[in-house]
Amino acid sequence: MAKTIIVSNRLPIRIEKEDGQKVYKTSEGGLATGLGSIYKEGNNIWIGWPGISLSHEEEEEVEKELINRNMRPVFLTEHDVDEFYLGFSNQTLWPAFHYFIHHMRFKDEEWEAYYNANRKFADAISKWLEPDDIIWVHDYQLMLVPNMLRKQFPNVTIGFFQHIPFPSYEVFRMIPWRKKLLNGVLGADYIGFHTYDDMRHFLSSCHRLAGYSYERNQILVKNRLVEADSLPMGIDYDKYLESATSQLAKAKEISYRDSLGNQELILSMDRLDYSKGIPGRLQAFDKFLEKYPEYQGRVSLFLIVVPSRDQVASYKALKEQVEFLVGHVNGKYGTINYVPVHFYYRSFPLDDLSAFYRMCKIAMITPKRDGMNLVCKEYIASRENEDGVLILSEMAGASKELSDAILVNPNDENEMVEAIKRALEMPLAEQKRRMKIMQKTVKKYTIFQWVDLFMNNLKDLKERQQSMATKRLDDELKNSITKDFKKAKNPIIFLDYDGTLMPFNENPDDCAPDAELSQILHQLAVKAKVVVISGRKAATLEEWLDEFNIDLIAEHGIKTKRAGAKWEVNGNLQEDSWKNEARDILEFYIQRTPGSFLEEKEHTLVWHYRKVEKGLGDLRSSELSSHLKHFMTNKGLDVIEGDHVVEVKPSVINKGKAAIERLKGEKTDFIMAFGDDRTDEDTFEALPNDALSVKVGSGFSYAKYAVENNEEVRTLLEKFVMEE
Repeated sequence: MAKTIIVSNRLPIRIEKEDGQKVYKTSEGGLATGLGSIYKEGNNIWIGWPGISLSHEEEEEVEKELINRNMRPVFLTEHDVDEFYLGFSNQTLWPAFHYFIHHMRFKDEEWEAYYNANRKFADAISKWLEPDDIIWVHDYQLMLVPNMLRKQFPNVTIGFFQHIPFPSYEVFRMIPWRKKLLNGVLGADYIGFHTYDDMRHFLSSCHRLAGYSYERNQILVKNRLVEADSLPMGIDYDKYLESATSQLAKAKEISYRDSLGNQELILSMDRLDYSKGIPGRLQAFDKFLEKYPEYQGRVSLFLIVVPSRDQVASYKALKEQVEFLVGHVNGKYGTINYVPVHFYYRSFPLDDLSAFYRMCKIAMITPKRDGMNLVCKEYIASRENEDGVLILSEMAGASKELSDAILVNPNDENEMVEAIKRALEMPLAEQKRRMKIMQKTVKKYTIFQWVDLFMNNLKDLKERQQSMATKRLDDELKNSITKDFKKAKNPIIFLDYDGTLMPFNENPDDCAPDAELSQILHQLAVKAKVVVISGRKAATLEEWLDEFNIDLIAEHGIKTKRAGAKWEVNGNLQEDSWKNEARDILEFYIQRTPGSFLEEKEHTLVWHYRKVEKGLGDLRSSELSSHLKHFMTNKGLDVIEGDHVVEVKPSVINKGKAAIERLKGEKTDFIMAFGDDRTDEDTFEALPNDALSVKVGSGFSYAKYAVENNEEVRTLLEKFVMEE
């Protein structure tokens, strides 16, 4: 029976030794909560590190215990933890992905440890993997695992979710092993990020560093369709609301308030990390008390810092900096009756956290960079009376959803100072208005919706992959299709030109029909309506093909010419004012790329690079496509990467729309289409379900069948016109 395998660096429990005995402690993290609904069901399992290095005998004992809990361990040595986790994961990837490039380090031995640890995880998955299982890999520590599995199990279903930001191409390119990391992730079928920006940065890096082209959010990786998506993660809303409204949380709130006195409290809770902006928050609070002395003695910062990686030098230095700043603020403004900053360097259980969420009128969550940040969502869910104010960094992923918070730039100290004052002085009615909106959002998009959405999207993509797996057109099928064609009373055939009827040529002008193709088209036009649907100029198609009494569709559908009639221009076209700017971009790349040239059609521009040195051409086409896609934003244009061409055209035009328009009013009893590149996929996808479609060449396609080359297309068309 098929199962779901969840894979993360850490299991949802950790093992600790107390008085020589192993103690199993459950994680309270959001991921463990959300995925608990999956791994505890049926024969599903969770694979990860149990958080401790053990002897071989202890490993056997622990594995048996974890199997009983629907978990499987990956055992790491202390060296693995030092080099793979504390080393490469957290001193190469983490600072790079959070834009702290001055903390990045590049050590070959740490990369090797990262690779070997990922191999251990892949081997552990392989041990328990069965046909039809679904694998869901989590986060930056395991970026190589998807492709390791893909090489061993080509048809397996793999999802990957990145829980931290993905950096811009300019930062990611600094990592020496960048291409290996990208290819590692691209072993997955469906790749999730918290925000659209993270997804966009990932696609840009795949395109510019690994050479993969993409359309919208889809990448074709070795003929396998891969999709990237943005899926903001939520929390278990009901859990935090119930905890906050419990008698225990209310009792603790009263107890803590009695101890703290009559203070307005600003909650700041983070894990110890330089990405969280804790020093900047303390400095802003210092400046606030200095600028607005009337609040001295009335407002305190309730600062909770959860220990993390403090054996790493940069984290140890950060802890010392935080402690120094806390001492500085308290020494500067504190009195016998007033403590400006209440500082706690430890974690707290949920009932304590709920009390903190209740008693703090303001939550100040201002990371320098954060993938999502769930603390702000927990605070919102815990505000039983629908009051309170959230000050939130616009650099946190959650800011994209929680626009009714007071959003701040964490690098702008003055803005943070004014945000504190604004939050303290916000009228209750305004607090409630904002909080209700944010609660509605957080309640709607919970961790459980996030899990369901990811899994459903992954399954849906797998079905689309399978539907795009074309079947080879063997002799038996060719004979059957030929019989159907000859029986038909009103057949219509759509034919792409370059790569489908004619082979490609270094000079596009040297592709006029040869004698064999001319004979086929003459004979075929007698027996069927023939429509050549091409990206070529109208004048070129008319010069080469008008004599065959067939329909012509030029420039992907911009111009149409029925047999014996005049050209008609598509009525949906916009003005061509975009062409001047696009032409300048294309000319810039022509100057940098010997052998490339521009083909200008009436409503499209095409950059050809078939004559360019292979490596250089591939590199320049990736750069050009990225440049043009940035340029085309909100201009209604598509950038299409074809066979040694990059084309810019209006979005309202594509071959699929043109084919459907041609079919209007026709009572056809046989529809067939042939094509070889991405533009023809629009035709295959748009045609009715009973239409026959043939992809020329290898690769996934919406076409039902595939042939190897244009010669095979000609052979089949010759069978159609051959007399019995």
